[in-house]
Amino acid sequence: MVSCRRYNPEDLATWNSFIQNSKMNAFFFLRSFMDYHSDRFDDHSVMFYDEGQLIAVLPANQNQDQLVSHGGLTFGGLVLSRKLRSNKVAEILTSLKEYLLGCNITSVVYKASPHFMHDLPSEEDVYFLFNDGAQLIRRDLTSIIYNGRKLKLSKGRKALISKARGNGVVITESDDITGFYGLLSGALEKHGVKPVHSVEELEMLKERHPKNIKLYIAEENGKALAGALMFNFDSVEHTQYLATSDEGKTVGALDLLIGTLIERFHEGESRVFSFGISTENAGKYLNEGLLSQKEGFGARSAVIDFYEWNLNG
Repeated sequence: MVSCRRYNPEDLATWNSFIQNSKMNAFFFLRSFMDYHSDRFDDHSVMFYDEGQLIAVLPANQNQDQLVSHGGLTFGGLVLSRKLRSNKVAEILTSLKEYLLGCNITSVVYKASPHFMHDLPSEEDVYFLFNDGAQLIRRDLTSIIYNGRKLKLSKGRKALISKARGNGVVITESDDITGFYGLLSGALEKHGVKPVHSVEELEMLKERHPKNIKLYIAEENGKALAGALMFNFDSVEHTQYLATSDEGKTVGALDLLIGTLIERFHEGESRVFSFGISTENAGKYLNEGLLSQKEGFGARSAVIDFYEWNLNG
């Protein structure tokens, strides 16, 4: 019989070891990443055991009488043992439901992990949530490229890449998070938004995860015109932040940067290159211009789903 309990700091090593050997080895489920915003979220992550063996974890936080998996992460459903079979996932969710009701938590917002993030197929959770009445409340459209299935760049993207090369734009790896953050903030300010992370948080996370967080800059005569902060998972390369200046946009600096990163991706071992979502307003609005830009690089669409699970239903 599956049992569960709340994560506590004494479980740190056990939690991290499990994540690194699970069906989805995503570094942002490690406590060294998750705990950076512990001051903003009431962590209520849960660990599941079967006959004394840890078989699953759920990164989550509590918001009054609701559990969210996880409010500080793009997604964060159940992370399962590689050996786990589907019938156990039904038991895990039953155990979770009983545990949460005992904590006076009456609903769950469940951010299902997209299929392309899984090292092994791992969508049993969505099936059993559906069977227990969970409702789809949000669907975001995200853009990805599969390695080995390369599509041609659009003529517009090719032209801008050629223009950038003709202007002497070069791509380098950098540790200058502060400089990039200025570029990013300036680009986002035009749209009335700010980066999700502060510059101090990005510097700290990059220092904690140097193999997983990489910064690449497009420069002309030593001047940064565009940048890409990449989150690198075992099998997925994700563009966490992209930014360019007006000058960089004119000469195609960001296009050259993205094109270069995609070329390196196709030469590597990662399965997926991820651009992130093009939807706003909880998935209700599609930014067609942004989507078109990504598709110009050969990306095509996948979805990220959010469910609400009423535990008293």
